[in-house]
Amino acid sequence: MFRCPMHVRSFLALPLLAAMAMPAFAADGDAKTAAEMKPYKEAVGKFQEFVPIAGGKFTMGSPAGEAGRSADEGPQFDVEVEPFWMGKFEVTWDDYQLFRDEYPDRKKNNQIAPKDKYNDAVSIPTPLWEQDSQPILKGMGQLGGYPVADISQFAAKQFSKWISKKTGRFYRLPTEAEWEYAARAGTKTAYNFGAAKLDDNALYFDNSAYDDPAKGHPPTGSGYRVVGSKKANPWGLHDMHGNVAEWVVDGYDAKWYEKFAGKTVKAKDAVNWPREIFPTVARGGHWDAPPEQCRSASRLASDKKWQHRDPQLPKSVWWYTDAFHVGFRLVRPLIEPSEEEKLKYWEPHTDDIKGVLERSDKELRALIEKK
Repeated sequence: MFRCPMHVRSFLALPLLAAMAMPAFAADGDAKTAAEMKPYKEAVGKFQEFVPIAGGKFTMGSPAGEAGRSADEGPQFDVEVEPFWMGKFEVTWDDYQLFRDEYPDRKKNNQIAPKDKYNDAVSIPTPLWEQDSQPILKGMGQLGGYPVADISQFAAKQFSKWISKKTGRFYRLPTEAEWEYAARAGTKTAYNFGAAKLDDNALYFDNSAYDDPAKGHPPTGSGYRVVGSKKANPWGLHDMHGNVAEWVVDGYDAKWYEKFAGKTVKAKDAVNWPREIFPTVARGGHWDAPPEQCRSASRLASDKKWQHRDPQLPKSVWWYTDAFHVGFRLVRPLIEPSEEEKLKYWEPHTDDIKGVLERSDKELRALIEKK
């Protein structure tokens, strides 16, 4: 049966390390030098396993002759990347639910941080639109290892702050350069698995349909799968190609790479800090994307159409209505930044979001205790 891909339709639904086994959480997660970095499992969250990514230099973007290339992937330039840990998997609904669970009791008991503690506090997601989202989530899967999706970049950033406060270790979204470096895993080809079959390594448009027509996103009968269902890349990371696209911290600019042409820059200096809610960048392609959009260099710009069915004014800063193809994963840099720089990775980048958090009676900003 013909299935029209999401990138060309509007939704009609209701609203250089080898892969290794992860040990139980241990002091490995508290390494102070690159030589000490090892995989570890975080104590908070069922699927929060982290793989060490050695620092190095790579060429960002795609060469002019790469099949499926878009103009916003060039010109290529060299980037120096510091060591970091990266989530072995995309963040799941299971682990994001722990974050969501903070809302009901804290709201009921009025556990709201005072204004002089704003920077220390975390904004907690407001409830999801159950009537609109549940038919979709029921078909696609939720608890049990499915990737969280349909959330905003801000929602992903606040989860990273929440888990940082819970654990005492600094987590954040990757920069666009860090994400591509990890996705390439030392390769220079369009995909990090070379000549291997795309179907073995990625969930995308051609292989995301369910045999059972009752499953998947209602209009399509297709959707994401449990994280880790496909092979890991050479550095032990799953689903870097396909499944759900992944938020990075950057804003989207089709000509951003032009300012770095012929240069070698540090990853942190290549960040395009967002100035507007839209567009920002998600990477990796997704379950409803064609193969070329799942390449290591491919960039996805967010679109306000992703929340066009949201009837609220202002619209939710947490949830979209039509972005069940976008999620995220976390990174943790070896060298922890200053408290001021941490806030730059965590907090809203526009006055529009700040205004909603400060004025809406639905919003809740709370102090989070370390577990």
